[in-house]
Amino acid sequence: MLAIFIILLRIFNGLVTIVWGVIKYTALFSLDFLFTLFNLITPNKRTGHVVPAGHPGYGGKWPAYIAPGSGDSRSACPALNTMANHGLIPRDGKNIKFTELASAIRRVYNLSPAFAYFLSSSIALMLSREYRTDRLDLADVDAHNCIEHDGSLVRVDIFDDMDQGKIAPKLVDEVLKGGTGPGGNLTLLDFSRLLGKRRVEAKRHNPTFSLDVVHKIFASANGSLLKTVFGGRVDDLRSVLGEERLPDGWEPRVRRRMGLTTIEFNFTLFPMELSIKEEVDGSMKGVGQERYRDRDDGETKKDA
Repeated sequence: MLAIFIILLRIFNGLVTIVWGVIKYTALFSLDFLFTLFNLITPNKRTGHVVPAGHPGYGGKWPAYIAPGSGDSRSACPALNTMANHGLIPRDGKNIKFTELASAIRRVYNLSPAFAYFLSSSIALMLSREYRTDRLDLADVDAHNCIEHDGSLVRVDIFDDMDQGKIAPKLVDEVLKGGTGPGGNLTLLDFSRLLGKRRVEAKRHNPTFSLDVVHKIFASANGSLLKTVFGGRVDDLRSVLGEERLPDGWEPRVRRRMGLTTIEFNFTLFPMELSIKEEVDGSMKGVGQERYRDRDDGETKKDA
């Protein structure tokens, strides 16, 4: 009887979770749609006033940058690390409330309340934690194929280095030199090209490479953040990616009145992902298999 009760309880809890999820995300994306409409009919925030008055970063004046020290927690996400380096979330990157994280990324990067909640609650969900009550260290985000993924634009694969909090100068430099826009700035198609190249290289080098559809979207979301919030501007990205520091006087390039919404963000994300030619031109097919062919050739020569 006890076993039957447990089975029924789990089925009931599963159904409740599904129904609650449908209600929650319907409400969330309905709210996001309203924010998008509001952005369309209202003027953008004035330059110099994107960050709310009274908050750190107003007028481009950010708290002092302090590089992480020994024992500090950092992640594969430069945007989160940058906030910690400026004290916009706990400087040690530890014991951070998910609600606190949502509030910080909303103010610092001018995201809509719905989008900021979606990002932070998604991290909580992927880590099997409660958004309202639980906490995280930034390094928790590095659980492989949770948020962290292979083929990242600015991080080596976890196969090469388990510490995903480390900046990868070679990859960052390749991104910074990859712009074809005015002044060498990065366009949407530049990000698509860099993402495709990185995926092929990572798959060739990493024998444990994996990148499913969800993590492909994550990868393009990272590129889309650099294109929308930072405008793809190389002068800004040089310090954000290379030092995880906000440039002096910087403010989000998105000046929407309610902040960047999920809908608006997706108009960059999906064209960026769908423009990666390596996904359809055969470049990814068979990549990395040469290591096995070389091994077979070596064994054949040895037998001969």
